[in-house]
Amino acid sequence: MVTIRNIVALLLVLFPLSSPAGSGFDRAGAPSTSLFAQSAAQSLERDFPSPDLSFLLVDATTGELLAARWDHAENAIPMGSLAKPFAALAYGEKHNYRYPIHICRGTASGCWRPAGHGSVSLTSAIAYSCNSYFRSLTAGLHPSDVLEVTTRFGLDAPNRDASGPALAGLGPGWPISPLHTAHAYLELLHQQRNPAVAQILSGMSQSAQQGTGRGVDHALFPSRALVKTGTAPCTHARHAPGDGFTVALFPADDPKILLLICVHGVPGTEAAKTAGRMLRTIGS
Repeated sequence: MVTIRNIVALLLVLFPLSSPAGSGFDRAGAPSTSLFAQSAAQSLERDFPSPDLSFLLVDATTGELLAARWDHAENAIPMGSLAKPFAALAYGEKHNYRYPIHICRGTASGCWRPAGHGSVSLTSAIAYSCNSYFRSLTAGLHPSDVLEVTTRFGLDAPNRDASGPALAGLGPGWPISPLHTAHAYLELLHQQRNPAVAQILSGMSQSAQQGTGRGVDHALFPSRALVKTGTAPCTHARHAPGDGFTVALFPADDPKILLLICVHGVPGTEAAKTAGRMLRTIGS
């Protein structure tokens, strides 16, 4: 069983052997060679060999890449609903960080859940990745509206013709590199005093407990994580209807590691189950 103590102890004891804090990569662009990184990489390669799985494991304290299997992780690709928190921040900057309550009517209002989510706030919209909420929230947004957020969080800029729901990751209009995505989620931790960021992180906690990311907490029980899931158009040569993404920050109360994964051909809710098993493996 994975425990917070296992993860924290490994990080605190072994990180002094890795490259300097914040370096991210060595001069050759390789991941850290710390003992924890080596152990994690070996465990993940052994237990999760599928070519349909891509992943980045990052030290949440320093931003250092600990282990990776993701071809061209620097290239921007559609990340689906992983863009939603940053679309919410762009909206907040235009509306004094006041967010509406929205009634999700399911298919009738453009949500992935046919029956809908009912009354939804920003926090619950993040937890359940409510497309209806974000279609409404981003209806008046244009690429220029998100540029301050992309700069602050180190994200790729959306396509010039992207607007509205495309800025919430609904479709291919805002491709973001996996590396930039991982570090943008780490930046959320650094800006959690922002009231909107606090709501987003609360939504990620709820996602892991009972939302689209519940597969992570289920695998880690009784430990907990912060999770956001997404489903995006497939970018693999072997085409599928879509690819599932999950970003997980663990442990929830004081994240020490970030795991970002993509699973070919499945929705984000299924990717969350894989992410949970991966975190359990490296922490056991």
